[in-house]
Amino acid sequence: MAQGSNFVDYVKICCRSGQGGAGSAHLHRDKFTSKGGPDGGDGGRGGHVMLKGNSQLWTLLHLKYRKHVIAENGEPGGSALKSGKTGKDEILEVPLGTIARDAETGKILFEITKDGETRILTPGGRGGQGNWHFKTPTLQTPRFSQPGEPGLEQWMILELKVLADVGLVGFPNAGKSTLLSVLSAAKPEIADYPFTTLVPNLGIVSYRDNRSFVMADIPGIIEGASTGKGLGLRFLRHIERNSVLLFLVPADTGRTIHQEYDILLKELEDYNPELMHKPRILAISKSDMLDAELMQEMEADVPPIPYIFISSVAQRGLLELKDMLWKAINEN
Repeated sequence: MAQGSNFVDYVKICCRSGQGGAGSAHLHRDKFTSKGGPDGGDGGRGGHVMLKGNSQLWTLLHLKYRKHVIAENGEPGGSALKSGKTGKDEILEVPLGTIARDAETGKILFEITKDGETRILTPGGRGGQGNWHFKTPTLQTPRFSQPGEPGLEQWMILELKVLADVGLVGFPNAGKSTLLSVLSAAKPEIADYPFTTLVPNLGIVSYRDNRSFVMADIPGIIEGASTGKGLGLRFLRHIERNSVLLFLVPADTGRTIHQEYDILLKELEDYNPELMHKPRILAISKSDMLDAELMQEMEADVPPIPYIFISSVAQRGLLELKDMLWKAINEN
């Protein structure tokens, strides 16, 4: 798990925004004025805790051990209507596809989807108003001002949903990691036992004319994943973001192609019915062991979606698969 262990898709942090500075209750005085009017400036706003999208980040690892994020307090107002300095904002850079939610209520606050997009996670307290705001015809020299608003302290959950053009869906051992490593420069750990891939592996698949698309090997789901069996639920979350789903069913499955596909489809539907609207392509992997007769036999039992026989090892059908995926991504 060395390669995957630095993929962190869930962190819980305590955010404390800055307190607003107090307004000033100063009265104007100089060598010519012994009883001047109010000239107390406003307090500065407390610093926000903010999130900023960074397309170069793929994980939340850099926040995993940062349990407390504290923004600066605003400074108090001064004389001569001088406003206090705003507290420094604390800006956390996060990968695209990061969702912020309130840890207490579980409510989703927002999602970061664009590079450079900046959103306030925990707002800083407003600065208090200086005494000149409170001057009235009947109250010429108010000797009071507003205190600054306190900052907020909140536990927040940041969750990452992988943003990819193609999500690979299949049971463990279907050959997803192998396919990804052949199609892209990703180097996933490959072994032949269930739940080998414990984190989504992302690969950039290069296509004709210097174009490319992102493919994510979503960790293998097993029957019952949508009810939280195994590590299923956490994995299924990553599939929500993909625009095209590539179902991978091995030719040597113990069931028929249609049965295997139906089970995978049902898992996805139980988890989130909206996934049913995504374009689907079926790739029958490990087909280098099939002869023409066997293929014909299998074709009679293929579900009514675009399909292709491929072999990652023998490099068979891979270019045609890329063509199908590219077409589906761009139609979508």
